[in-house]
Amino acid sequence: MNLDLAGRRVLITGASQGIGEGLAHAFGEEGCDLILVARSAEKLAGLADQVRSRWNVSVDVLALDLTAAEAENQLNALERVDVLVNNAGAIPGGDLQTVQSLAWRRAWDLKVYGYIDLCRMFYAKMKQHGGGVILNNIGASAEFFDPTYIAGSTGNAALVAFTRALGSRSLDDKIRVLGVSPGPVATDRIERLLNERRKASGEEQASAAFPLGRPATVREVADLFLFLASPRSAYTTGVVFTLDGGLSARHGP
Repeated sequence: MNLDLAGRRVLITGASQGIGEGLAHAFGEEGCDLILVARSAEKLAGLADQVRSRWNVSVDVLALDLTAAEAENQLNALERVDVLVNNAGAIPGGDLQTVQSLAWRRAWDLKVYGYIDLCRMFYAKMKQHGGGVILNNIGASAEFFDPTYIAGSTGNAALVAFTRALGSRSLDDKIRVLGVSPGPVATDRIERLLNERRKASGEEQASAAFPLGRPATVREVADLFLFLASPRSAYTTGVVFTLDGGLSARHGP
């Protein structure tokens, strides 16, 4: 299927590893020009070289801590972004007493308030340039509330509400705002967690309880982002798609 994304300028935060790295390759494969943002200049440079050589697209990198004051000025200097992918951030696990105030606030500064601030900035730019797409990578913990991941469940639920609210009227400005909430995805981080769980429990296969006996692949997640970013999804906004093989539905009412 031709997604008609070639030539679009796509900004991806948290791009140096995991889902962000997969998104960079997926959008590059579709012929998009990329702006990749993450804290590690070394990882970004290596990824940019790979994407350029493999897909023959333009790739710019910004090594930024998105919570730092200077980040706003550097991002605001970008003249045109057709697709914004908010992907940066990981909220720590733990219950109410475990996640102390400072850790909670620092995590939300990047993933919750960081998403909101970038949406505010680039929504205005997209409106000025005649339209665009904003995609928020949220997380399936927004669908089932886990007291042992209370900061993440709460923050992700807030981002679901924010995405739906912002996207509900955004087509009036020719902008689409959407969210994707993946469950477990086969990234290095998840593989480490599964290995730790297997060792702690003595299970031979820690992922056996997942649908199909595995987490989602990064490419399965990236393909959904590609479709939602494309004109094939032109009437879609103000919604969040959960991609977890049905896990959250098992915990539903």
